[in-house]
Amino acid sequence: MLSQENNDLITLTGAGTPGGNMFRRFWIPACLSAELPEREGPPVRVRLLGENLVAYRDSEGRIGLIGEHCPHRGASLYYGRNEDGGLRCLYHGWLMNGEGRILDAPAEPDPGVICRDARTTAYPTHEVAGIVFTYMGPADKKPLFPAYRFVTAPASHTYVTKSLQDCNYLQGLEGECDSAHLSFLHRTLRGPLAKRAIFTSRKPAYDYERTDFGIRLIATRETEDDRLYVRVSSFVLPYGCWVPARNRELHMHVPMDDTHSWRFDLGVLDHPVSETPSIDDRAQFLDPDFRKIPNMANDYLQDRAVQKTDNFTGMKGFLAQDSAVTESMGPRFDRSKEYLGQSDAGIVAVRNLMIKTIRDLEKGIEPPQAVTREEDNVFTHVDTCQITIDQGDDWRRHLPHVSAPRAVPGAPLPPFHDPDTSLKRETGSNV
Repeated sequence: MLSQENNDLITLTGAGTPGGNMFRRFWIPACLSAELPEREGPPVRVRLLGENLVAYRDSEGRIGLIGEHCPHRGASLYYGRNEDGGLRCLYHGWLMNGEGRILDAPAEPDPGVICRDARTTAYPTHEVAGIVFTYMGPADKKPLFPAYRFVTAPASHTYVTKSLQDCNYLQGLEGECDSAHLSFLHRTLRGPLAKRAIFTSRKPAYDYERTDFGIRLIATRETEDDRLYVRVSSFVLPYGCWVPARNRELHMHVPMDDTHSWRFDLGVLDHPVSETPSIDDRAQFLDPDFRKIPNMANDYLQDRAVQKTDNFTGMKGFLAQDSAVTESMGPRFDRSKEYLGQSDAGIVAVRNLMIKTIRDLEKGIEPPQAVTREEDNVFTHVDTCQITIDQGDDWRRHLPHVSAPRAVPGAPLPPFHDPDTSLKRETGSNV
């Protein structure tokens, strides 16, 4: 369990909190590119780390992310006009750009004074792989955008979804770093997929490694034919985990505030998404505002008859299954009341790293994972894999790029390997 002090340290992320200061040293997802499909189109509301913001795409295609409230007298810029290179407030016509500068104050006899002296909150953005990222920390500490695998992947090879989670970000993030729950929460009860090692072997052996990007998590299960099924995931400080889901996916849990979060699921394929159009079916479970259709108010559409015959939960889809357990913990879980076991070793390692990083930052030590030098911006060893090997074999021999202690510039990135491909082909499943 955690002390109340440490629980607060890693779950409270508002302005001025130690945890919030740590998050503000990294680029974090703000919204989807699809939410801003056209130049001078409607802006969208964004809430991150307890701040209310507005995102928009200007006439040049640049994405601005600024404080929602006009610095003049506080009217919401969400209702503003997207024109002339910025957002114009409806109240008195003040025009603000993506750098926070006031470009026009037409109701003023001398608008030059306003334009010179007034500013609004504004954060830089970086758009890649269908996601708009932002950096909300001190300008002089801004890191390079990390060169993860998805940065260079063709747009045709990626997909992304976003969903609102009615709980603190850490509850969802810890689920990503926990391989044991797969054998229960996502378990299929019948058909060929019920034969998968993650369902038949329910007591994985855990190992983890501290890395320069976060924590490498290794779960090993014995298969029914006396081999070893190994799953390697990568926790990337402070909010993401690369997991071998439908294929290679990065799941990011970003605080909206202390009791709500955004979950971004980014898939990176070795081939065009069009070749496997059903690879991501999560959108069918979301409404236009990215709220889950199966949710706490309707008991996640749980079907008790299905629970007896088809799957462990009686719920359809990973989003509903994950949310049922993480949201039912409460808006912000008190970890001083939990009782941990050996299967929680990876969770403990992740928490300890986050606590150390926050404490170090309080002492003036910047997070080393936020890289500022081009020569350090190489992450070929950040990946997720699953492989079946013989007893006594070492998974590192088969996956040298993942087991490397540091990234190797130019190291080949092998295609994603799924040992359950034949079972999935039998059923047509992508789970």
